[in-house]
Amino acid sequence: AAYKSLCQYRSRDALELFRQLPPSHISTGWVQHQIGKAYFEMSDYQNAQRALECMQKIEPHRMKGLDILSTTLWQMKKEVELSDLAQRAVDFDRKSPEAWFVVGNCFSFQKEHETAITFFRRSIQLDPSYTYAHTLCGHEYMSNEDFEKAISCYRDAIRVDSRHYNAWYGLGAIYFRQEKFDLSEYHFQRALEINPQSSVLHCHLGMAQHSNGKTSGALDTLAGAFRLDPRNPQAHYQRATIFMSLDRPQEALAELEQVRSAAPRESSVHFNMGKVLKRLGQPEKAMRCFLTALDLDPKDNNLIKAAMDRLDEPDVDEEVSVF
Repeated sequence: AAYKSLCQYRSRDALELFRQLPPSHISTGWVQHQIGKAYFEMSDYQNAQRALECMQKIEPHRMKGLDILSTTLWQMKKEVELSDLAQRAVDFDRKSPEAWFVVGNCFSFQKEHETAITFFRRSIQLDPSYTYAHTLCGHEYMSNEDFEKAISCYRDAIRVDSRHYNAWYGLGAIYFRQEKFDLSEYHFQRALEINPQSSVLHCHLGMAQHSNGKTSGALDTLAGAFRLDPRNPQAHYQRATIFMSLDRPQEALAELEQVRSAAPRESSVHFNMGKVLKRLGQPEKAMRCFLTALDLDPKDNNLIKAAMDRLDEPDVDEEVSVF
């Protein structure tokens, strides 16, 4: 029942059921792998790492699960631990697809996308049905803006496993970048049908719906994101975007203040708060936000300085930029 819940992406239910197992079952590599996977799907990377490292201690030579552990370390920006895991995995079994997957994640973290693709491809050569490797290969091509090859990778992943929601998400993200909002909405919707518990997928679908002119539907979808994760900063950000497009700057500001609390060092949040405050006729506060944004991200100074130069000019209809 626990494994069935996990396959249906009901991660919280799965964890409750796994916790009811006798200690002799919980302290096996397989169960710790599934517990780690459940936490990973909930974006609880700290507990995912703990469970997957426990899996390693119980079964030091287990390769299954190392792919999720490596992505967990990637998400947590733990470069040293990720490099160490890659070295150990390759030293133990060079013919394991998981070993080269971990190496691919290592180079992905360094933003060496071509090298990462080479290792994900090697992983796929060893196991052509390795869905996750197809998907991460697609992510790397997308980072290189090679959308055609990325689409091919995501479609390969879906051919292997039609319930692999990450690949549906990847296709939705590409079509969104290409401003094909109908296709983007369709693919995000497919991903969400597979994994309805994902607050992040609700955010992306809401973003596509808003871009597709379905503002009311977008707000409903984002409300679903809040129900699943009230602290999700991306949901607040997307709502701010919509409120600005509806010329409701006070509500947009309230949403951005929530985002700032969660991500105080995110330059774009301060920049967009500045734009909202300008709309509200508060130029001094807007200037403070622009200066904070400039301090946090000096590379983006042209856009910020242009906004500062236009501070005394009449406001034009501007939406909050995409997160």
